[in-house]
Amino acid sequence: MTDLYEAQRAMRAMRRAAMQRGVIAILDVGTSKIACLILRFDGEAMAPEGDGIGSMAGQSQFRVIGAATTRSRGVELGESCAIQETERAIRTAVQAAQKMANVRVDHVIACLSGGQPRSYGLAGIALVEGEVVGETDVARALASCDIPDIGSGREILHAQPVNFALDHRSGLIDPRDQIGQRLACDLHMLTVDSAVLENLIYCLKRCDLELAGLASSAYVSGVSALVEDEQELGAACIDMGGGTTGISIFMKKHMIFSDAVRLGGEHVTQDISKGLQISMAVAERIKTFHGGVVATGMDDREMIEIGGETGDWEHDRRSVSRAELIGIMRPRVEEILEEVRERLDGAGFEYLPSQQIVLTGGASQIPGLDGLAPKILGQGVRIGRPLRVQGLPQAVTGSAFAGAVGLCLFAAHPQDEWWDFEIPADHAATRSFRRAVKWFKDNW
Repeated sequence: MTDLYEAQRAMRAMRRAAMQRGVIAILDVGTSKIACLILRFDGEAMAPEGDGIGSMAGQSQFRVIGAATTRSRGVELGESCAIQETERAIRTAVQAAQKMANVRVDHVIACLSGGQPRSYGLAGIALVEGEVVGETDVARALASCDIPDIGSGREILHAQPVNFALDHRSGLIDPRDQIGQRLACDLHMLTVDSAVLENLIYCLKRCDLELAGLASSAYVSGVSALVEDEQELGAACIDMGGGTTGISIFMKKHMIFSDAVRLGGEHVTQDISKGLQISMAVAERIKTFHGGVVATGMDDREMIEIGGETGDWEHDRRSVSRAELIGIMRPRVEEILEEVRERLDGAGFEYLPSQQIVLTGGASQIPGLDGLAPKILGQGVRIGRPLRVQGLPQAVTGSAFAGAVGLCLFAAHPQDEWWDFEIPADHAATRSFRRAVKWFKDNW
């Protein structure tokens, strides 16, 4: 049975084998950069087997021994659109990280931000066979979830149990070994466009890398950028990348909703490029060094030398005021934040006990964003950066690396998912899963 269920189990087994051998690579394939980190796991500091349903990373049990980034090529809106270009960029990043770590890596865990993610909340119920809840009872409760028709060309990326209820007690993280009769569970399922996954897997195969895990960028960014209380009480992580802005909502330390806005920092750069009639490279430099979204009286007088290499002396020697630059950037940033607000409203974010919002990702570094964002998203907004991983190289401690660092935590402490349980093979839900997924047959 070569379906998604088996393939995901195979990836989990591969991840465990790679960790036992000691090294694994982390790959964040983004629109503006490709980041590769190499982790070393120490034999005695292995992540324990079966570390609980929904275990979030506590103490890090690995060291980052290699890190490299390169400019992303052939990726638009978080999706590969030119395989050869993407392959070359991945090879560059992985080889540079291997050189720094002085070790060869065959297994990689990757995350992606494209694929137009969609969230589903499912519920299932099973009667406990004995007095005490066992592994098979949890599997039967998960299998009883009614899988919706996710549509052709869509695949399941995550299927995570987010809550259990045993008789009258709800909010259980792990019901195993507890006494009760009726076990109910809530499952969060995230689907993405299958063609995007196929292209990424094909790309990694061409780079001679074995895929040991896949995750959503929005999910792993939330794992690394939200503090424990935010993950527990309810918070949204807005991962503002180059091509897309990922949204993930966490509650009780689980992701309960995810979405993506197909706009990001590169769209701001494109606006500058068109508005000032300059190349993308010059626009990116001006955005990085002089950009902002809140103008003051001083900005009318602060002039920015544009520069350029067109050969037209007059054109290349122009100057613009910072206020003019802000006037180009602000509408696009407002548009991104308003789209995010719309998605949060659609997800019922205002009903959570805490409405903390954490902005992370490279585009969250735009000066003045911390002042503009609360006006559109609401009061509890902060700029976040990756947490919970010690000993990171200075170059990868910024907000732009929340996804890559979160992927390290995901590798070391993966949350239990549907495929970690022996789902009864004759169950209708498993058949639905099998019907929904065909692409792994071509990739495994």
